[in-house]
Amino acid sequence: MAKIEMFCHTPADDDYDSARNYLELLFPEEKAAELVEQLKKAEIKLKKAKDIMRASRLDLLPMDNQFVQYDIHKARRKELMGPIMLVRGNERLIIADGFHRMCAAYYLGEEIEIPCLIV
Repeated sequence: MAKIEMFCHTPADDDYDSARNYLELLFPEEKAAELVEQLKKAEIKLKKAKDIMRASRLDLLPMDNQFVQYDIHKARRKELMGPIMLVRGNERLIIADGFHRMCAAYYLGEEIEIPCLIV
């Protein structure tokens, strides 16, 4: 298993806000709030970058995306970023927060294990 020290296991408060804002686009506000509360109680799980990308069925952002580049630079400077937040959908995984961090990790090594909160 590839190891990289770019993630910590504690999300920032604004990560939960970002997750809620995104989830409110997919679910009614009450359901989005419920999912965020579940994320707050979830235990960290380690998942490989390549598996998260496959399960989400999202296209990887280009490496030159400014936010992906920012997170790659943070990782190279050994600045820790919060875990990503995931919600299991009916047929795909929803990356509720941390998509840019996820893409940066993938570019640094698709076998990288990423700390995730999953509900």
